[in-house]
Amino acid sequence: MLLLAVDTSGKHGSIALARCQPGRGCEVIEAVPLAGGTFSAQLVPQIAALLSQHRFSKQDIGAFAVASGPGSFTGLRVGLAAIKALAEVLHRPIAAVSLLEAVARSGKAQGKVLAVMDAGRGEAYVGEYQVEGAGAHGLQERLLTSEELLTIATGLTVITPDKRWLDLALGAHLRVEQVSCPSSDTVARLGWERIQAGEIVSPEQLEANYIRRSDAEIFAKSGG
Repeated sequence: MLLLAVDTSGKHGSIALARCQPGRGCEVIEAVPLAGGTFSAQLVPQIAALLSQHRFSKQDIGAFAVASGPGSFTGLRVGLAAIKALAEVLHRPIAAVSLLEAVARSGKAQGKVLAVMDAGRGEAYVGEYQVEGAGAHGLQERLLTSEELLTIATGLTVITPDKRWLDLALGAHLRVEQVSCPSSDTVARLGWERIQAGEIVSPEQLEANYIRRSDAEIFAKSGG
C-alpha cells in the first residue's frame, strides 16, 4: 500500500511517500523537505510533484499519516486541512501521529520516559510515555516550564531533539538522550503502525493536538 505522510508542525516540514505491507513495516520511497513560512503555497504542489516523480497519481494513495502536533498553530492547520481534503475526496483512512511519541520512540531508553520538545517562551511540550520494546503507551502530554519539568523528571530519562532542554537536563544531572527532530519519514512509520492497529480517524475526526492554547484563545478568555 502507498502511504503519504505529512509534517508541517515546525519551522521546516516535509512530506514522504512510503510503501507499506502488513507484517513487513514501511519502506520510505522518498522524503521531501518543505521550507517554513510557505507551507500553504508549497504543500499541495509538492505532493503532486512527488507523486508524479514516482509515476503515481493521488488515486494510488492507500492511506495518509499526518503529524497532529504539538507545534505551530498555522503550520499544523495547513497540513491537517490538506490531508482532510485529500482523504475526504479519495475516501482513504488517516493516522494521526503525535510528535512527542515520535521523540519518545526515537530514543533507546525503555520504561517511563519524558519526550521533550521546545515550545518557545521558556516552555516545553512534554510527553510522558511508557516505552516497551518497539511500542509506546502515552500517559499524558502537557506544557511545562523548566522548573516544572525538572520537578517531574527525577528518575526518568529525558529524550529531546532540542539543545536547550538537553543542556537543562544535563545541568540537573538527569538521564538524557538527544535524538534527531522527527520528520515525515518517522510519521509514515508510526502512522502505518496505527493503521495496522485500526487506530484511524475520518477527516471529520482529525484534529490538531496543540497542547498550548493560541494567543487568540488566551486573550478571548481573559477578555483582553
